[in-house]
Amino acid sequence: MTRPINHPRALAALLCATGIVSCDKNTVQQLPLAPIPAARILFFNFGVSAPAVNFYADQTKITAISSSSGTESPSGTAYGQAGNGAIYSAIMPGQYLLTGRIADTTSNVHNLPIDTLHATLGDGKAYSFYLSGVYDATAKQVDAFAVEDPIPAQQDYSVAYVRFVNAIYNANPMTLYAKNTDTTVTKDSIAVGGAVGYKAAGPFTAVPNGVYNLITRYTGSNRSVITRANLSFIRGHMYTIGARGDTTRTSGTFAPALDNTPNQ
Repeated sequence: MTRPINHPRALAALLCATGIVSCDKNTVQQLPLAPIPAARILFFNFGVSAPAVNFYADQTKITAISSSSGTESPSGTAYGQAGNGAIYSAIMPGQYLLTGRIADTTSNVHNLPIDTLHATLGDGKAYSFYLSGVYDATAKQVDAFAVEDPIPAQQDYSVAYVRFVNAIYNANPMTLYAKNTDTTVTKDSIAVGGAVGYKAAGPFTAVPNGVYNLITRYTGSNRSVITRANLSFIRGHMYTIGARGDTTRTSGTFAPALDNTPNQ
């Protein structure tokens, strides 16, 4: 009876005999290495009334909800959530069609793309992709955009860095202000960049370590558009505050809100 070769020395002798590997005892074998993905991307479902989705780059699924049954979960990234638990996904630089595809495996539109966004992802750069606007349930389409996450090359680790992204389709350009809740701090509210229009992002702005109340205002107005209280910005970390929702709603799931996502 022939036995399988499972002894390391026997296997090495066989490989030498067949010429598959070099048998010089001083030779270091060089194995081919796959390229390391050098771009990173985050995915957000901020499309008002949009179904839960899985996110794709071309035909490759980038995000999904795990399932203990071994079959694909019908639950994807729902409205107001970030894919993969708000963790960057590594991806090779290049041009992609970025889509959110309906995750419901029980429907006849499962895996249907609900947007068509072409984007170029640069080597060594980070990005955030957003479904936005209002979902058209008849056409099964929603708006989408992507912004670069320009992580500063040199950071001051004694402060936090915060930037503002506007994903509200029917909001005017807004400025985000951060007011320290510490009553011993007399400094006025910090403007986190300038006015940011729909589908745009402001720069990362240095903000002292602390707990803040956030307010957005339209240009030339002191009226609060969206607020969020008691948000901590920790020194050495970076955050994106994303505005989502519908300004015609005053309450409920789709009322305007400020999302906080750590970038690092």
